[in-house]
Amino acid sequence: MPAPLTGPAFGSYRPDEVAWLLTDLSAADLEADAALRESAIQAGRAHYAESLPVEYQPDPAYQALFDRILADTAARLAHAVGAVTELVLAERGPDVVLASLARAGTPIGILMRRWAQRFHGLDLPHYAVSIVRARGIDEVALRYLATRHDAASVVFVDGWTGKGAIARELSEALAGVRAAGGPAFSDDLAVLADPGHCVRTFGTRDDFLIASACLNSTVSGLVSRTVLNRDLIGPDDFHGARFYAEFADRDVSGVFLDAVADRFDGVVDQVRAEQPALAAADRAVTFAGWAAVERIRQQYGIASVNFVKPGVGEATRVLLRRVPWKILVREADHPDHQHLRLLAADRGVPVEVVPDLAYSCVGLVRQVHGESGEG
Repeated sequence: MPAPLTGPAFGSYRPDEVAWLLTDLSAADLEADAALRESAIQAGRAHYAESLPVEYQPDPAYQALFDRILADTAARLAHAVGAVTELVLAERGPDVVLASLARAGTPIGILMRRWAQRFHGLDLPHYAVSIVRARGIDEVALRYLATRHDAASVVFVDGWTGKGAIARELSEALAGVRAAGGPAFSDDLAVLADPGHCVRTFGTRDDFLIASACLNSTVSGLVSRTVLNRDLIGPDDFHGARFYAEFADRDVSGVFLDAVADRFDGVVDQVRAEQPALAAADRAVTFAGWAAVERIRQQYGIASVNFVKPGVGEATRVLLRRVPWKILVREADHPDHQHLRLLAADRGVPVEVVPDLAYSCVGLVRQVHGESGEG
């Protein structure tokens, strides 16, 4: 069984904040031009997790916008972190183990761990694991967790839901592990924001801007998205990722965590007062967002829902990592979309106002081949 990776040898987070159940692929040549990569993925010649997009490096104006967004939203983020952490502890107990889905879930897992530490005196174990659409969760990582912890105590954590593809992938993957005689992990995914009604454990169902969605590795411990390339990853290896040590001078991972955690004390009373109502609320999983995505797919003549990315976080990813076609927004000047308008202008992508949009915004990937597409 491989050993976890920790900072500072891998990633910029402190070693006590997260253990990465990943294989270090920093020396591998994984990055590809976005247009060539998109063409290969959509043509079915490659899977998106076999390579990495070239990391977008923001210019000073975009970096300044991130700083402003973080300052403006830190309290709201702190409130959502508190709400979801209190929900997890109330329903799963104090002995939970956090397993964040690398990489968007990892800063959220660290913040949940900090909340539990500050207000409950708990020192929750926290691991980062890989899940890949159409490939499932890393089963070597699951075996690692099951040999060291009660599988029932593991809580999977992510940043937000879009149309619910990863929530569905997690459920199917864990059901497959159980059916094969493996350990019984819960698929009750905990997220900060659930605008698509895809999970029952969330901090909010508002489609609001999570500042960590605005950047890539430089707000995620300098770690790439995860890689599953069988030329590099053996059957007994964890899935892989790259550590971008060369971006250390631009790293704001710690800045993001500290800015949100610094607002914990200001929201804790409100979180505690609201917790019973949140716990008792109708938190049914309806995947309501999926139906909205299907309507958009039909309206715009798009071959697959995989090219429709709903929500602020997913629309941002379209602009940062994919070959974007259009950005749809419900309001022309919504303050949560300022960074989207800046990115879209920088990349020459049209922004279209759709007043009856189910999400506050949706990103559409340009279709260049076939009907597959990345998840």
